[in-house]
Amino acid sequence: MVRHYKFNVVLKNTTRLCSTKPIVTVNGRYPGPTLVAREDDTILVKVVNHVKYNVSIHWHGIRQIRTGWADGPAYITQCPIQPGQSYVYNFTVTGQRGTLWWHAHILWLRATVHGAIVILPKRGVPYPFPKPHKEEIVILGEWWKSDVEAVINEALKSGLVPNVSDAHTINCCGRRLSDRAKSQLII
Repeated sequence: MVRHYKFNVVLKNTTRLCSTKPIVTVNGRYPGPTLVAREDDTILVKVVNHVKYNVSIHWHGIRQIRTGWADGPAYITQCPIQPGQSYVYNFTVTGQRGTLWWHAHILWLRATVHGAIVILPKRGVPYPFPKPHKEEIVILGEWWKSDVEAVINEALKSGLVPNVSDAHTINCCGRRLSDRAKSQLII
């Protein structure tokens, strides 16, 4: 089966930690959309770049068998998608099942441009473990109050490591690292 997705890479004002800033997103969502496919499906993702940055998407963990150009590392397997341009990623999920993730693979856009990939077994093929009663996708990340490109540019100028993020996130929601919460999130 062929699965079609469209990723519009756009800016969206987002409020976290009591401050608002524009972030780069896919389809205005943070985290971005979840791709769902079955083993042996072909996935076509049209990425349209509406932001001022070059963009590329990496399908982390997907075995790119005879589709290396769809792997996504900018300047290695593909030229980045320039502002106002689009590109169609075309690859087949072969011999894999499980939950993986996709993310931007240029600059520090991966801080906000990322999402999950769920690969189900072929129809009629059982899970390699007892079928889950329920599934939840958990995406761990980090949040900077500053623009992430400013953070990396400052690190490059100074020769030091980038500033520590202001918060860790679970499915885009987070708390300040210094916030000693009365309750804790346990997954």
